[in-house]
Parts: sequence; structure tokens; C-alpha cells
Amino acid sequence: MSDQRRAVVITCSTRAAQGVYPDRGGPLLVEALRSWGFTCDDPVVVPDGPLVEAALRDAVAIGAAVVVTTGGTGLTPTDGTPEATRLVIDAEVPGIAEAIRVAGVAQGIPTAMLSRGIAGLAGTTLIVNVPGSPGGVRDALRVLEPVLPHAVSQIHGGDH
Repeated sequence: MSDQRRAVVITCSTRAAQGVYPDRGGPLLVEALRSWGFTCDDPVVVPDGPLVEAALRDAVAIGAAVVVTTGGTGLTPTDGTPEATRLVIDAEVPGIAEAIRVAGVAQGIPTAMLSRGIAGLAGTTLIVNVPGSPGGVRDALRVLEPVLPHAVSQIHGGDH
């Protein structure tokens, strides 16, 4: 059973996982989720590849209501977060990912449309992929803040 107040942040970045540079997007997500009333540990940082799917499955298994990933949504050969997410979810919620892309373009970042991030449900866990850049994370947070609590409530039988 899902805990409606528990969130998990997964940073999908081989270089951050190797310590080449610090994770900058994950901490922004954790701070925001906590300020919105979610219980959220520090980000789980995993390299691109099979460990992304494993981290997603772990978050669903512990009953997280929300999982937000950052990174791995672009066009480079190692960007595989959307594919890993599709292996875990039961149904897509395409409007969330579309709104995140639109928000980035509206902020004057035309490359935001290149993000392949998706959102969907794995049981009663909402999984959302956001870009890896701090600016992309901030754009995504502006989209998520007004809808995330309502989405979680709805997933758990709340009113529309």
C-alpha cells in the first residue's frame, strides 16, 4: 500500500554517480517535495542504464506515492530514463510530461522540446521524469507544484 506523503527522488546520471560532478537537480527536487509536505530522503543517484529501472522498482516497492527522476531524458545514446520508466509503469499520464516541455519552451528554452521524459502510474505510485539541468528541474517544479497533491489524492480515491 502506498504512503500518500512519501516521495522518492532518483537522479539518473553516470557522471554524478561516479562523483565527476555533484548532483544539482536531485537536491532541488527533494527540497521542493519536502516543502510541499512530502516525506523525502536525499536523492538516490544511479548511473544511466539498468540501475534506473531497479531504483524505480525499489521506490514503488516501498510504497512511495510519488517518484521524480531527474536526468537521462535527452537524446544522447546513454539517456534511457523514459525507457526504464516504461518498463515499470502500468499507464502513462502524458499531460504531465507535455506540460513540463511546454513550460521549458515558454521560458525561452527551445531545447526543452527535446526532452523525452514521461509520466505514469505504477500501481498507486506516480512516476515523473524531469530533465537533468537545474533550470529544467525548476521549470518542472513550477508545473508540478499546483497539481501533484491533487494527483496523489485522486490516485488514492479522492474527488476530482
